[in-house]
Amino acid sequence: MLTVPRRIAIAYDCLYPFTTGGGERQYRAFAREIATRGNEVEYLTALQWEGKPPTDEPFRVRATSPRLNLYDVHGVRRSAAALSFAWHLFTALRRSRHDYDAVVVSALPVLNVFAARAALWGSRTVVIADYLEVWRRRQWLQYAGHITGTVAWALQRAAIALTPVATCHSELSAQRLRAEGLRGDLLVSPGLIEADITTASDAATPTHPPFALYAGRHIADKQVETIPAAVAKARATVPDLRLVILGSGSSTPEVERAIDAVDGRNWCDLRGFVAQTDLETLMAQAAVLVNPSRREGYGLVVVEAAAHGTPVVLVSGEGNASTELIDEGRNGFIAPSTHADDLGSAIARAVTGGAVLRETTRHWYGDAVENRTIARTIDAILECVDAKSASRSPRRRRQRAENT
Repeated sequence: MLTVPRRIAIAYDCLYPFTTGGGERQYRAFAREIATRGNEVEYLTALQWEGKPPTDEPFRVRATSPRLNLYDVHGVRRSAAALSFAWHLFTALRRSRHDYDAVVVSALPVLNVFAARAALWGSRTVVIADYLEVWRRRQWLQYAGHITGTVAWALQRAAIALTPVATCHSELSAQRLRAEGLRGDLLVSPGLIEADITTASDAATPTHPPFALYAGRHIADKQVETIPAAVAKARATVPDLRLVILGSGSSTPEVERAIDAVDGRNWCDLRGFVAQTDLETLMAQAAVLVNPSRREGYGLVVVEAAAHGTPVVLVSGEGNASTELIDEGRNGFIAPSTHADDLGSAIARAVTGGAVLRETTRHWYGDAVENRTIARTIDAILECVDAKSASRSPRRRRQRAENT
């Protein structure tokens, strides 16, 4: 009996490492994991490279849209870019509507879901919409303004209603999908730990003097500008504590003003974006990683830091699913707010936790890496694809097997 490899497309307008972020890392990991199991995978994205598409991956990369300017000066996704990618995605999938067993389409932006559903309507292709986050109406209004936010929220609800199979990566997102009207199947992934970060560094120890680390974009939702005052408070307990802030963005000027407000130029270091190897070194050497973001769909940074035994400090928030990854006092702490006293106290506890906290963080990671992996998430997705594809005609399967 011939084994027919599945043909699967993954659609997202960004591709790591040309653009960086949790979503980019996740979808590349999805494509890699599915491809290394002997399946044919095509990554449909926007043009982000010069010359020919990259060929150093086990999957094929295809630009379905021209180069896009995704964000405005405030770090908000541009509607024009979302419309452009959705239209080009629809066109590409319409032309190849019978070429795939399944299409995993990112629901960020949500127009991608409409494009995939419309292009593949009536075909046997399984459509799986992956929801990195699910926002309530109030969040949309805060993010994009009253008119655009209301439209975006309405489109999200419509897309959720049209989703036959949804995947998400936190209980928070699962609850919101159901609350926003999901009637299709729902797969809640066990985790998103990648194969290439599954070895914790037992030898990693924080440098002296110790430093707190932030790594990511500087946009309003990340609340990076709250960190300098919090570290200034923590320095009352740990006088030699320093702060290293990586990344940049629209709120970088606010971060610089926050540093000046606490006279922190002597103990704060703004480094911008750094190479991945440098980031891993800094994560291993940091006494604590601080991420005061008000919203996260999963929180991969918690896992990445724990791989080095570095505890994490997060901030409680109704849109922050990353707090689900924190076992308070074992791999980090959750501050009740970004107020300097609250966040600073959590940072001080993480730093003074020392070797004991780093050891329990490694143990947390050791447990997580057994169950919260990309591989287990892909297991569930492929099982779903096979079940949904069970009605495929034997004749077509024979034809594909003969052509394989």
